[in-house]
Amino acid sequence: MRKLFVSVARAATVAIVAAFVAGTPARAQQAPARTADSIAAPVIAKGDSAKLKGPRQPVFFRHDLHAGAYKIQCQYCHYSVAVSNEPGIPSMQTCMGCHLVIGGSDSANKAEIKKVRQAWADKKPIEWTRVHYLARHVHFPHSQHIKAMGPVACATCHGDIARMPQVYKVNNVNNMGWCINCHLERKVTRDCSACHY
Repeated sequence: MRKLFVSVARAATVAIVAAFVAGTPARAQQAPARTADSIAAPVIAKGDSAKLKGPRQPVFFRHDLHAGAYKIQCQYCHYSVAVSNEPGIPSMQTCMGCHLVIGGSDSANKAEIKKVRQAWADKKPIEWTRVHYLARHVHFPHSQHIKAMGPVACATCHGDIARMPQVYKVNNVNNMGWCINCHLERKVTRDCSACHY
């Protein structure tokens, strides 16, 4: 009796699903067509990376892939920037949140992801080369700028990171005149104690 009930239940389920699918228009069953991304990261061979602007990093971290093609927001990796004076270097745990599963699509990407996974396994942080410096007597509260300027805050100082295979200095952020001009354009304080405290 139990086998008969299970058979009838399966048949009924199949019939309901078939009726639902038959009543659904064909266009609703198909996945929507993806449009090509406006920011496509170029293919860069290992030898080509030496020609790129900016300092070489221990891992060739492609901002043009992560922030550009995959559209990962800056604050996903630099999570402390909205609440801290420092933008923060992403932790290995942040990287491994994706790269435990994502292994790369080509041999160059796989080799770089392997370095990240090995550092994680060895419990050793990657020693990144800093690109942007401020003088020690200057305080740049990233959190205030993120709140005031919104989504364009990062690009205002750092340039279009989403199109940079390797990050390099676009603006001289360590030049007081550059900062003052930005404050003049936006009509915000130029009081010395705002940055020098």
